[in-house]
Amino acid sequence: MADFTDVAALIPTLSAHLSDAGDAELARASMMSMTDAEIVAVLRETASLAREVDQIQVLAAGIAAVRSKREHGHSGLSQSRGHRSAAALIQDMTGSTRADANRKVRVGESVIDDTDAASSSGDARASAQPTAAEPWYQPLRDALRDSRLTSSQFDAIQRGLGDPPEVDDRADMDAGATDAGATDADAVDAETVDAESTHMRDAGRAAWRQAAEQLIGEAAERTVEELWQAARTIRDLLDPEGAEARFLDRFEKRSFRTYRGQDGQKRASMVLDDEGDLFIETVLGSALRPRRGGPRFVDPAEKQQAASLVDDQRTNDQLAYDLIMDVLRAGVLADAESVFGTRQAGVRLVQVVDADGAGAPVAHSEDHLISLPGSVAAQHICDSGTVTVTVDSCGNALDVGREQRLFTPKQRIAFAIRDGGCRWRGCDRPASYCEAHHIDEWMRDRGRTDIDRGILLCRYHHMTLHHGRWRITRDGKDDFVLHHRSGEAFPMRPRAALSCAWGGIDPPPKRFRPAA
Repeated sequence: MADFTDVAALIPTLSAHLSDAGDAELARASMMSMTDAEIVAVLRETASLAREVDQIQVLAAGIAAVRSKREHGHSGLSQSRGHRSAAALIQDMTGSTRADANRKVRVGESVIDDTDAASSSGDARASAQPTAAEPWYQPLRDALRDSRLTSSQFDAIQRGLGDPPEVDDRADMDAGATDAGATDADAVDAETVDAESTHMRDAGRAAWRQAAEQLIGEAAERTVEELWQAARTIRDLLDPEGAEARFLDRFEKRSFRTYRGQDGQKRASMVLDDEGDLFIETVLGSALRPRRGGPRFVDPAEKQQAASLVDDQRTNDQLAYDLIMDVLRAGVLADAESVFGTRQAGVRLVQVVDADGAGAPVAHSEDHLISLPGSVAAQHICDSGTVTVTVDSCGNALDVGREQRLFTPKQRIAFAIRDGGCRWRGCDRPASYCEAHHIDEWMRDRGRTDIDRGILLCRYHHMTLHHGRWRITRDGKDDFVLHHRSGEAFPMRPRAALSCAWGGIDPPPKRFRPAA
């Protein structure tokens, strides 16, 4: 088996420090003397090596899964070694979690094509058959094999996109026959229906394949969680009818039950639908924001309330429980200010509306960027009304032209719609946890309090920027750019889900007032 120094020799930056290091302890000690740049290089090089190792492990997991299928019975690979499934075998061999082992099996089975699977299982007749058309996720396979994707990124994109909707040939034929009067003379041509169905399936696979290629291009700059969210949003945009069905399916699965544990204490279990999930998150976020690294408070009373919450001896889970109980007791008569502070909790949805007033079939929440069917947005409009914000294809809102130090509440709404949360690379903090940062310093650069010159940053990254001598620039309405004091620059791209939502939108035509 390879030891620490054997593996370290495969890492260029680290191997340069191993000439005088005869054992693992000396090798580890040598790392302590490395510069910051060298440590970052080691992290980058080990990540590259880990991708190659992960690719091999995923392939092995896929082969193990094929050889452990039910038809092999007790002679299957996993079963013959005392495990119920391939995932259980992989978990035992790698010491990983069950979720990680299941992910490796999912990705491994997707990476192996039908011919590979037949060859692995020893079925010579099946392997001699011609291969089927490439699946829509073939670009994901290629990217994984080329080390452009990790197995986690592969799994997030594939699960987020799901499979294209199925086309029911027989249902189409029956519907056509009914419309035609069900007579022999007017019977639907089965070949025509079959050709149309094949065309629809091919179009669906092509759309999903293009979406996969788009997300592969985003993978280097997105977190795994954001890739999954973007994939889910794209899926809902490509298949709005399916989005409605999936939303209703999750709604049907909602549940709340109580039970008594072995210690005699009553417990509760809750399965949330999409809106319930968002509502609970915003309620807890509004109350626990100071505990979770939310924005600094300026109002003296609110600042004092935040300080008392931070100093509270209760855990976050206990505070969350007490809050939910307070909300249940107060019900619809709850005083928003006394329960939530000056920031009242609520779910705000963003829906694209074209120049003709037609709403997009899919909306998304301002916080967490969860996609929801357009019908949910219509329901919210009836209940709470709307705020109209005009944006261009990049999500940039119109300049409200307020020359003042603090951004107005309407400007903050525009920030939330455009940024979706903290724009710092890799940060997942939602908009309600963020502060508005002036990229032009107010005193030194006479910075304007305009939407184009501001950006959302969470409190931690806002402080990091000011105290770590970072700076942010922007040329017109182009992407914001984050600059490190070393000279490195990083684009601060908007959330992937928002890039999909704003795609293809043009600003409204200019209107001129006729001369008197």
